[in-house]
Amino acid sequence: MTQAKTADAELSLLLRTLAALRARHLEYGRQHVAAFILIGATLACAALGGVAWAAGFGAVGDLLVSPQWRWFPIALGGEVAAYAGYTLAFREIAGSLPASRLRLRDTLALVSSGFGVFIARGGFRADYEALQERCEDDADARVRVLGLSALEYAVLAPVTCVVACILLLHRSSISTGFTLPWAVGVPAGLLFAALVLWRRTRFTGRDGWRGGVANGIEALDILIGLARRPLQGLVAVLGMALYWAGDAFCLWACLHGFLGHALPVSALIVGYATGYALSRRTLPLAGAGVVEALLPFALLWVSFPLAAAMLAVLAYRFFNLWLPLLPAALGFRHLRGGHV
Repeated sequence: MTQAKTADAELSLLLRTLAALRARHLEYGRQHVAAFILIGATLACAALGGVAWAAGFGAVGDLLVSPQWRWFPIALGGEVAAYAGYTLAFREIAGSLPASRLRLRDTLALVSSGFGVFIARGGFRADYEALQERCEDDADARVRVLGLSALEYAVLAPVTCVVACILLLHRSSISTGFTLPWAVGVPAGLLFAALVLWRRTRFTGRDGWRGGVANGIEALDILIGLARRPLQGLVAVLGMALYWAGDAFCLWACLHGFLGHALPVSALIVGYATGYALSRRTLPLAGAGVVEALLPFALLWVSFPLAAAMLAVLAYRFFNLWLPLLPAALGFRHLRGGHV
């Protein structure tokens, strides 16, 4: 009888969790939030455990014994700067909304909660749902979220492209399988973007893949609009640059804490960008499990030892995912409280 009740309780929790996956994130109850946090933690631990097994538990243990602790407060500083930068960029993307409907406190709540591991369908989906009530219509909310995503890669991709070209010119030992796609793919992407902007009438109002391209064009329109407002555009770009720089610096400091020596920044940039082909705001559950599985191997493939990469990613994810869980929960509570 007890086993039957336990099975019924587990089934009920599973059904409620599946229902939450289809619900708006602001409709989550405490049980849903707790369940998603537990799922995210389980996925992250499983991924890191698998990477530790691949690296060798002995090698991981040797590095874990005596890390250079002074680097970890420095890593935290980088992550604080990253969140501040993202808030600036977010504020500028939504800058044309009435101030009474998107105050600074609201922006902080949207940004912090969007990075929460309990957001089952990803931060961009949460942004869209939150902005629906503050924009002119659903289409306007969607375009702003797409514009924010486009701004992320408009800052990260060109920097990584330049670094990859430098590594190729200097005949780096890093495999061309990592540098060449960045060196070729980014200019090709810019050329494609220019082409579709020129022939945009062929995609506007269409269904299927053409409709997807039309959504991309709308995102580019957000960036073009920022360029036409130099002050806003500069703040948005600098904010997003600060986000990427602070987040990458956090990872660099964590690597330094376990390796104990200077690191090749160019290799780190390529490895970081490759491991973040999809940002954690795009991925479900803030990328829990996915980032922990991919990023250590991306760092290995650009010449960092796997054991050190695994431990660095463990510390890095503590700073950029688990430590911000409290502000994410507070931001979520603010949004649910109806104060926006």
